[in-house]
Amino acid sequence: MGNFPFVVAMLLVILGLYTLLFKRNLIKLVIGASLIETGVNLFLVALGYRTAGIAPIYTYAPPALADRMVLPTPQALTLTSIVIGLATTALLLSFAVVIHRHYGTLDVREVKELKG
Repeated sequence: MGNFPFVVAMLLVILGLYTLLFKRNLIKLVIGASLIETGVNLFLVALGYRTAGIAPIYTYAPPALADRMVLPTPQALTLTSIVIGLATTALLLSFAVVIHRHYGTLDVREVKELKG
């Protein structure tokens, strides 16, 4: 069970890469990018996990608990990644809406063919 989060993170990234490489619908491409982001976030959280760890918000923790504190850097990186991923997903979906309004399709191949 110790490597389970890492395996799931790897599967999410592989599934996202498969979606980006082999799907042609713009919405599916956005979902693939989101799957990759989720896999990376899970990987960061799994790296920062410590069994029986305590939150790093205690500023006056006794020295005996100092070695059990969870490293806050992966948590901060994950929160930052979630915010950036949300903005990126919103931007990609807005591009998909504009392309659908302009070309009437979400298929990447047809948009390339309609290019002048």
